[in-house]
Amino acid sequence: MPESFLSRIHDIFNNKKARKTFLKLRAPMGILFFVLILTQLEQAWFLPGLLVSIIGEALQIWCMSTIKTQKKLTVTGPYMFVRNPMYLGRFFLVFGILMMTGNPWLLVLLTIVYYYYMVNRVRREEKILAGLFGKDYEDFCRDVHPYLPGFKRFDPKQLGSFNRESFEQNNALTNMIATAAGYFVLYLFTFVWPI
Repeated sequence: MPESFLSRIHDIFNNKKARKTFLKLRAPMGILFFVLILTQLEQAWFLPGLLVSIIGEALQIWCMSTIKTQKKLTVTGPYMFVRNPMYLGRFFLVFGILMMTGNPWLLVLLTIVYYYYMVNRVRREEKILAGLFGKDYEDFCRDVHPYLPGFKRFDPKQLGSFNRESFEQNNALTNMIATAAGYFVLYLFTFVWPI
């Protein structure tokens, strides 16, 4: 693909006006998207999709109960393996739900859109974190890949770094309840009231 085409896509994902508009419309768009998914569910794909989505949700909850947003550089729990585990968790959460449709084109579309979203958002966040944590963050970036897991900083003692304050501040319980309710609705529309 031509370089100018790719840079235009990155420009769209970094446009402040577009990001603000998306933030305002995110809830209604999410509801509309969910309703559309309910009309496309395939029974044979429910369980595999559910398992992938649960793995994504578990990773996201692990992150939410570990990270101390902009207070302290988080290098424990899932952050020992990859710098941006929460984005990976969200990806697999949604990927699993889309798997339930059995439509590979939706999975391809999600992967492309999410790639541009994640890469551009991470770039913006990493500038902020570099300013906040300086050399510690540079060292962390040197040792831990942004997206592909590694074991350079692995410490078994830091694996289960649950922090109650982080869990509460990041609304992890609300997230778990909302996701479980979503799974229940998906189950109902797959097996009880298929459309």
